Amino acid sequence: MFEKVNPSHPDKLADRIAGAIVDLAYTKDENPKIAVEILIGHGICHIVAESSVHIDYDEVSDIVKRIAGKLSVDFTAVPQDKHLANNQSNGLRCGDNGIFKGTPVTDEQKKLTAIAKDIYREYPFDGKYILDKNRLIICQSNADGEKLKETYPSAEINPIGYWTGGTNVDTGAVNRKLGSDMGDSVTGGGLHGKDLSKADVSVNIYAWLKAQKEGRPIEISCAIGDEIVDGLHFSEIVNLAKEYINEIGGFEKFAEWGLIR
Repeated sequence: MFEKVNPSHPDKLADRIAGAIVDLAYTKDENPKIAVEILIGHGICHIVAESSVHIDYDEVSDIVKRIAGKLSVDFTAVPQDKHLANNQSNGLRCGDNGIFKGTPVTDEQKKLTAIAKDIYREYPFDGKYILDKNRLIICQSNADGEKLKETYPSAEINPIGYWTGGTNVDTGAVNRKLGSDMGDSVTGGGLHGKDLSKADVSVNIYAWLKAQKEGRPIEISCAIGDEIVDGLHFSEIVNLAKEYINEIGGFEKFAEWGLIR
């Protein structure tokens, strides 16, 4: 059983905006410290960032407009807490406490992700999809239900009828669709809106990659300030996660489909 949402779902718009702001921070500093929280919906996008680099309002406004359209932007940026900043003052060390789990992607998750991408190419609007064994549920806004039925004859399509979706209908928040992004690997830490010193990002990616490579579940715990995680120096884990993010095309691209892409 698996649910996938597409990049135009309001929660994913929030993830993508947060990712784009993190991408922006990395253009200003090789190793920025940043965490971004976003609530978007009904004409406004609220953004709070803790950052070691200066983020300009106009830069953020341009990102929001490009990803989510013309919305009012409420943006607040503050420096990172000095105690958290001191944790990284003498080199990369684990940026948070946490437990992390990587799990091999299932055939069901691969199948639904492929379906979601196929539909999104035709209808690049808010949508979510469920596959539960042989039961396929497609909720796709701004879509021709009869045309979708031709492609997916056994699917349940838009159970309450045509809908428009988007941020005029629903709100979105960062890291609210981790099940879609991580499948069975979901833990307490969120993937989006943070730099790679944050274990929520780097260790989650590392555990997931290791699970795919070894074909088995991986579980890891760490404490803030740890220099060694899963037998590796934390900087090695950060570098592995950075390679993965760079291969995808950045944090905004990562936010579009998450780890299961």
